[in-house]
Amino acid sequence: MKISKTVIKNKLINLFIILLIFFLDRFSKIYLLHLYESGIETNFYIYSFLNISLVWNTGIGFGLFSSDANFVYHSITAFIGLINLIIVYMVYIIPDVRKYFLLMILGGSFGNFFDRIYYYAVPDFIDFHLGNFHWFIFNIADIFICIGVICLIFVELFVKINNKGKNEKSNF
Repeated sequence: MKISKTVIKNKLINLFIILLIFFLDRFSKIYLLHLYESGIETNFYIYSFLNISLVWNTGIGFGLFSSDANFVYHSITAFIGLINLIIVYMVYIIPDVRKYFLLMILGGSFGNFFDRIYYYAVPDFIDFHLGNFHWFIFNIADIFICIGVICLIFVELFVKINNKGKNEKSNF
């Protein structure tokens, strides 16, 4: 069985997207952790609505389900690993644009998954706020995960609405 150049090219593009997101996330975290370890203040304002504030997240996205209990932490980590495997499978069976949104989610998820294993927590540091109201602190990986999820939802809604319109037209 011969694998075509197009298939190899597509797999390399997929891998490139995942690695690009993973390394963007890793670079940002390593840079901030280097500042922290050098004794440089890692809590500073960039704009009136945005600051950098290093926190360690033992939960899932945006600090949900944070726990110091080993069993809970390892269970969540194993579940995230399983979800990653499912997403890898979905990337290979979905031929359309949704694949790229899954790749964004996967690249971000791999970044956070690596941190969960290596640091036993995920360093989050981007803090958006309006006055005293602060949104959850997050990182670059979380940005890509959220964009991928939002785009998937948008595509699913758009395709369903579009298909519904086509089905109604064909009934007349």
